[in-house]
Amino acid sequence: MAQSKKTSARKNKSSTEPAGAGDGAGEAVAEVLRATAEVKFADEIDYLASVDQGPRPFSWRLSPQMVRTFILGAGPRDSFDRPIEQKWFGHTTLVEKAIVTLASDRGLLLIGDPGTGKSWLAELLAAAICKNSTHVVQGTAGTTEDQIKYSWNVAMVIAAGQTRDSLIPSPIMTAMGKGELGRFEELTRCTSDVQDALISILSEKYISIPELSGDTAVFAKPGFNVIATANSRDRGVNDLSSALKRRFNFVHIPVVTNKRAEKQIVTFRVNDLMARNRLQVTVPPSLLDVLLETFSDLRKASGAATSDDQRLESALSTAEQIGVLEDAILHSQFFGTAELAAETVAQSLVGTLVRRIPEDVSVMNKFWHSVVEKHAKDKKGEWAGFLEGGKQALSVVK
Repeated sequence: MAQSKKTSARKNKSSTEPAGAGDGAGEAVAEVLRATAEVKFADEIDYLASVDQGPRPFSWRLSPQMVRTFILGAGPRDSFDRPIEQKWFGHTTLVEKAIVTLASDRGLLLIGDPGTGKSWLAELLAAAICKNSTHVVQGTAGTTEDQIKYSWNVAMVIAAGQTRDSLIPSPIMTAMGKGELGRFEELTRCTSDVQDALISILSEKYISIPELSGDTAVFAKPGFNVIATANSRDRGVNDLSSALKRRFNFVHIPVVTNKRAEKQIVTFRVNDLMARNRLQVTVPPSLLDVLLETFSDLRKASGAATSDDQRLESALSTAEQIGVLEDAILHSQFFGTAELAAETVAQSLVGTLVRRIPEDVSVMNKFWHSVVEKHAKDKKGEWAGFLEGGKQALSVVK
């Protein structure tokens, strides 16, 4: 009887626990639409922790060396018993600077164009350092100071007054109490007064709660820090104050222009998509090269444009390429064949990048009939179908 009760309890527990709380990371991944990095790569983090002999700052799960290995992957010279895949594709020094910053008293601000992988790098850093990347505040024009510090459970306040039990901590306050990393996405989207709520947190490492009597502050435990991201295209929306800038180390994430690195990123993310959605669609390498070449040409055309009306509104980032390929793969899975067609990719590209009508339609038409048509004549292969697919898509949006 006792055994049956334990079994029943385990079943009930597994049905209500959040992803990652159970014994198997694989089961947790299958139960959510998108698993966090610490859940998806739990086995890698645990393995690296078991072989980690390096010094660990504060309560970090991994040493700085192992954090870098987790993010950038293990090289041929590393003597590990299992492969450690590369998860973020960028310069080693950027990752090292970010890691060193998080071991200091200063916050980390990742700044760059849209789609450069700032949020993904922040998530990977939090996963490797404290195995929890979920202490997140999403910055918007409507973000309030309460979402950075704390708020109150109104019903409990009415019943028993303002006490610790009726306090609702923000993700940042929770991270402080646990000695973990808090994340602040799109910091420059918030108004200046909301941004400045971070100043005392980064400087004094505590949050004062004047409404309480006696125990009126939450102090940060060792290991706490903040990773913020900012879109470089949002400069001028809500610029950071000088006081807040001094409390961050800036790491600028550049747009990926190396075709080999970009191909690795797109392949990594698309394979993850197909595995997560159990898709069986073949992406021909030659077609992926066509997509990469098209984005490269679009960037050159955008750089040569003399006005905003002569360039696409899209940032033409690596993330945009992933979105185009994702859309094309899903279309092929549900309405096509098992192999991705050039026409489908072209139609997806036009549908994703053409946002302003008629400006973007005009820009894309000019590009298609000059650059893509020339590639189709010179290189043939996948370019012929790509050319026709784009023409068909453009004829619809005119």
